[in-house]
Order: sequence, then C-alpha cells, then structure tokens
Amino acid sequence: MDYLNHPFPSKRQTVFAKKGMVATSQPLAAQAGLGILQKGGNAIDAAIATAAALTVLEPTSNGIGGDAFALVWVKGELHGLNASGPSPELLTAEAVKALGYDKMPKMGLEPITVPGAPAAWAELSRKFGRLSLEEVLQPAISYAEEGYPLSPILGKYWEKAYNAYKRLEGKEFEHWFETFAPSGRAPQIGEIWSSKGHADTLRTIAKTNARDFYEGELAQSIEDFMVEHGGFLRKSDLASYKPEWVKPISTNYRGYDVWEIPPNGQGMVALMALNIIEQQDIPKWQTADTYHQQIEAMKLAFTDGQAFITEMGEMPISVEHLLSKEYASQRAKEIGEKAIEPIPYELPKGGTVYLATADDEGNMVSYIQSNYMGFGSGIVIPGTGISMQNRGADFSLDESHPNFLKPGKRTYHTIIPGFLTRDGEAVGPFGVMGGYMQPQGHFQVVTNTIDYLLNPQAALDVPRWQWVGGRKIHVEPEFPNYLVQALQRKGHEIEVLPDGGSFGRGQIIWRNPQTGVLAGGTESRTDGMVAAW
Repeated sequence: MDYLNHPFPSKRQTVFAKKGMVATSQPLAAQAGLGILQKGGNAIDAAIATAAALTVLEPTSNGIGGDAFALVWVKGELHGLNASGPSPELLTAEAVKALGYDKMPKMGLEPITVPGAPAAWAELSRKFGRLSLEEVLQPAISYAEEGYPLSPILGKYWEKAYNAYKRLEGKEFEHWFETFAPSGRAPQIGEIWSSKGHADTLRTIAKTNARDFYEGELAQSIEDFMVEHGGFLRKSDLASYKPEWVKPISTNYRGYDVWEIPPNGQGMVALMALNIIEQQDIPKWQTADTYHQQIEAMKLAFTDGQAFITEMGEMPISVEHLLSKEYASQRAKEIGEKAIEPIPYELPKGGTVYLATADDEGNMVSYIQSNYMGFGSGIVIPGTGISMQNRGADFSLDESHPNFLKPGKRTYHTIIPGFLTRDGEAVGPFGVMGGYMQPQGHFQVVTNTIDYLLNPQAALDVPRWQWVGGRKIHVEPEFPNYLVQALQRKGHEIEVLPDGGSFGRGQIIWRNPQTGVLAGGTESRTDGMVAAW
C-alpha cells in the first residue's frame, strides 16, 4: 500500500471549537497539546507540549538543538520571544576561512550556533504557564521512550534526509545514523521509531527547567563532543545564553494589524511586501495582474530584506524606515507591466515546524521551531537525541555584509511566527514554515484572508507561488495553467513543480471576538491536524 499515493483530490473543512485548539503539522503532536489543555493547562502550556513533542514526532524539521520564536497573546497584549542563539565565541570568519571555506558550510560543526529551543520552553513556562514543565513535557517523553509509527509525509522526508546524509564523510556524523537510522536505513511509513536518549534528555530538561542543557551535564556532553571533533561551541556559550523578550513589529494592512518578530528574523519581509502591494489597485481574484503585482512586491521586499536584515544593532537602515508607507510607495513605483530582475541570489531550502494554540480564556500562541535545514547540521550529541541546528550557515564571510559572521552574533533568521489583530482585539495566530518560503507564505495567507475573505482552511489550500531568484517563480502543480501562461507573457520564468513540498506548511486559528468560538485550518501539504474540544 502506497501511503503517498492520492489519485483523487480531498477536501478539508475548517474546524470549530470553543474550549481550546491546537493546530500543527503532526497529528500526535497536536493531540499532545490538546491533552495538556484538557488537564487544565493554558494555551502556553499546550504550545510548549506540542513543540517538545514535535522534536520527537517530526525530527526531520526540528529538534532539541534548534531555535524558536513565539508571539503570545495574553490579557489583551501581544508579547514576542526571540529564542534564537548566537554564534559561539570561538567561531570567527578567520577560523572558518582557515579551514578552507570561502563561504559558510551548510553541514558539520561550523554552522552550529547556540540552541534556543529548550530555553524558550522554560521561559514561556515561567512567564505564562500554568502547569509545571515536567507535566507539560511528559507527552514528548512518552513518545520518545515508547515509540510511535511514522506518518506519511514524515516518512517521505526522513528517507530523503537519510539519502542526503549518507554522502557526509567524517566520524562526527556517525551518531546521526545511530539515532535516526538505527536499522541501517531510514524508518518507513507506519514503522515504530523511538529514542531513549531523546527521552532522557527531555526528562532532564523538564526537571531542571532547561538549566542542565545550558549549565549541567548535557552542556558538558555538548562541549566534550565539540572539543573531540574540532567544533566551536562551548559550555560557556550555552551558560551565558538567555532568550529575549522583544516588542513585536507590525504594519496595518487594509484595517488589520499584521504582527511579526523584529530582526534578526525575516518577518519584516512579509510586512514590507504587504505595504508595497497595498499601494496597488484593489486586488482581483485569480487574475494574472494581481499575481504579477504580488510577486513583484515580494521580490522588492526580499531583495531589501536580504540586503539589510541582521541583528537590529548592526542593520545599516532602520526597521521603522523599511516599514514606512513612504518607503513602500517608493518601491511600489518600480512595479511595471513586466517582470523585473532584482539583485539575484540563491534561496536555500529549510526545515521547520509551526504550531498555533488557543484556549477558552482568550490566550493564543503563534510558535515556530527549527533546526534550519531538515535535521540540521548532521551532528547529534551521542546518547542524547540532540540534533544540532545549522543556523550559522546563513552568516556571510564578507565583512562588508551586514550579516558578517562575528562571535556572539545572531544571524539572519528564517523562522517567523505571525499574528493578526484588528482594533486592538486578537484575530489569531498564523504561520507558514519552510525556509525562505515563510514570508512569502505569510504574505499569501494574509492576502487570501483579508482581500478575499477565505476561511482558514481555504486560505491555506490556495495553490502557492514562490519567488526563487531573478525572474524565476515556482508554482504548485494545482496552480491554474491560464495564470502560468499569462505570467509567462509578463516575463516571469514559471516552473510548475511536481508536488507542494517546498511551498511551506501552515496553520491558522482565528477567534470570534463576540462568541469566543475558534476556527482552525491546517496544512494539506503535510500530516497536519487541528485538535480541538
């Protein structure tokens, strides 16, 4: 039986509930969060439980050794958490170049930065949680210890990652195979996989509120491995790390406030694109002119984002100026009848999980977590289940670039949670994971929702496009052919891809401010599920 064969189209409906809701890319993880809500936890507890469970239930996209960001709505106020980690103190551009690289490598020890995810769980629990971290992480611990059967899309990408990682050379990669390919191959769809080391690590994080990961035996295990294999991360880097509460940034788009995490995240790319497209005529449904204008707006926003986004203090131009309507108006004037070609650059692919939660008290969380490229760097700390991220791959080794590698610096970050409000009231959390697809996914979900009044599920189901550089545009196989032809006549180089795997995976929860009723949509491009009660 082929679990990836779907010869006939299927249709999902929007899910409605009153007491609570969790939407994410893996059914068991969504149910883990729902179980915490049913035990008396709030939306924040549910988000932490779901995030921890996803490190077990979808390790192809995230892990304990990754980063996280969150937007948290509590008592009428939106809070932002930046839990991305900086580069190690020993990691300098000179040190990387001395190893023979002229740009940051994607795999191995060099692109590893300080993981922020465990600290994010502990900080969210401390500030807003109702249950203990031990209780909240228990579902993830149980799945790691007892095992679970692989879901279809998870199995597909696990196999793909295994085939890619087989090409890696060096003893430092051996523990990835011990952990994630214990039978000498990738586990198959429906096959049980477990990781006792992963369970033990989660249990230790739960008992110590993550401090052991940064200061104790787990931190020491990470340092010992790095020293043995010539890596840069040290226990002192971990011990000095703390996630940062930040003020979210926003723009008003046709009466709605769209919120993102400020740089070093790329969320402002979505806001810049919305500002630019708002300067154009009111969009018409499924027309080539509308898609052309949207694509051109995204090109301009992304070109500027790539040029300027890094740590806030090192950006050569202010966030306020980039998000101003005056700036958007200037950029919008560059959109003509034909496709333009901005400064070209290559867009790498990414691996990320996104989740949204809500409870009956009005609390809501938009949360995203990632190891960056799939499983990450290919480095797993022996016996722990900790797969280390490769977030440092985005640093530049050109000292004239704003994102130039420096010790203790956070790189340009692709993962972004989104949130929507109107007139000071929460509409709800939304997100679309997937590397550099993320702001493009945010942009398309927001315009689908606000401009065309699509329900949460329909807003996610609309066939997507993705700018990949120059005049090159990828579209999904379901993207209408008449639009493909019309966009080609406007100078766009359109490629129809065979599946939707590279177009992001989204989740949405909207809340009716009068009734409190929750409406959720989940991603048809993955194993997504909305769990509710």
